[in-house]
Amino acid sequence: MDFDIIIIGSGPGGYVAAIRASQLGMKTAVVEKAELGGICLNWGCIPTKSLLKSAQVFEYMQHADDYGIKVEDVHVDFDKVIARSRGVADGMSKGIQFLFKKNNIVHLQGFGKIVTENTVEVKDDEGIAKTYKSKHIILATGARSRQLPNLVQDGKKIIGYREALTLEKLPKSMIVVGSGAIGTEFAFFYNAMGSDVTIVEFLPNMVPLEDEEVSKTLARSFKKKKIKIMLESSVESVDTSGEDCKVTIKTKKGEEVIEAEIVLSAVGITPNLEGIGIEEMGIELEKGKVKVDEYYRTNIEGIYAIGDIVHGPALAHVASAEGIACVEKIAGHHPQPVDYNNIPGCTYTNPEVASVGMTEKQAIDAGYEIKIGKFPFTASGKASAAGAKDGFVKLIFDAKYGELLGGHLIGANVTEMIAELVVARKLETTGLELIKSIHPHPTMSEAIMEAAAAAYGEVIHI
Repeated sequence: MDFDIIIIGSGPGGYVAAIRASQLGMKTAVVEKAELGGICLNWGCIPTKSLLKSAQVFEYMQHADDYGIKVEDVHVDFDKVIARSRGVADGMSKGIQFLFKKNNIVHLQGFGKIVTENTVEVKDDEGIAKTYKSKHIILATGARSRQLPNLVQDGKKIIGYREALTLEKLPKSMIVVGSGAIGTEFAFFYNAMGSDVTIVEFLPNMVPLEDEEVSKTLARSFKKKKIKIMLESSVESVDTSGEDCKVTIKTKKGEEVIEAEIVLSAVGITPNLEGIGIEEMGIELEKGKVKVDEYYRTNIEGIYAIGDIVHGPALAHVASAEGIACVEKIAGHHPQPVDYNNIPGCTYTNPEVASVGMTEKQAIDAGYEIKIGKFPFTASGKASAAGAKDGFVKLIFDAKYGELLGGHLIGANVTEMIAELVVARKLETTGLELIKSIHPHPTMSEAIMEAAAAAYGEVIHI
């Protein structure tokens, strides 16, 4: 065997699995046809956060007078904003190269395909193929922007997230189809930069996976920013023959035609399963994704799958956790299976959104008798001092045992605060224990302690 493990794909599932495998003493290779780090580092999580930071700085500058600072002639250099984002992504990708060298991981440049249970074919850009033997093969090929038949992306007028990261100029207007994390983050960014933005969402609420109170609060915040939101609406067709796109949108009141320079499709992702040997090997699929057990073994001995191509939340940190669990099991360790009921979700809009566990509706539907504690940031001294009073912390407890069923946060820096609730749930911390855990003052995180206290009638500051 050339390797103990070959991993096809170098995203946050693949490269993390590779590093952990190397730490455990396995000879490891990663097949990657493009940039190391996959979509997340190069065309997703990292460059979008760079853009959003630029938007946040611009918003600060526009409201500097609120803080007693006089700033004149503030404007956007869109080319520099994009260039900074690409530079951040490039730096992170080079960081993965360094980690590969440090951990003696072999990078096999090209497109990978499983040809036998222990053989991977790697084809380079010139079509020259080489084969490599491995005891174990992990598929970590990720996903791409989902294409809808009535919203076919041409990369120019109808675009996906990848093109949204590298537009040559700031569009005057944009319609964002879909209001999940990708859609809302780009809607916030382009609105902050100066584009006229409309969001079209098929479901009754924005960020539809979030608690309803959070969804409605984010919608109100977006409307204050002059973002138009069309709920329970769908794009029927897009006419790109003119200078602008003419978008026909079906609403509850009938059809409406809106014009925009750019249409951004943010309606989800499609797993990358084509051409990697799935059919030839007889790897079993379930509802369009690879079927695996709790340690990511497929139905074929020695072949595994992790990340966006298996069922579960399509999130970078989930793929990383799956990759670590997978290789630790291969190495003969006894890792705990990933707990999909305790996965944090983060949306980096302004205000930010973060959550873990059940929504209020899910807890009620599951038959729990619940206690709910809510603490608004309007009552937070740190939030007032920071000029960031939008939002709240909402905690849901099982009334019988005090178990923290879910946490739902919207406000400044809540994507940093959510980890406390993930750890609390992992350690089976009760509401009363959260109340008695002294939080530093003044901080945004005090709101977690106060929300827990609110659930038990002990809140001090509201």
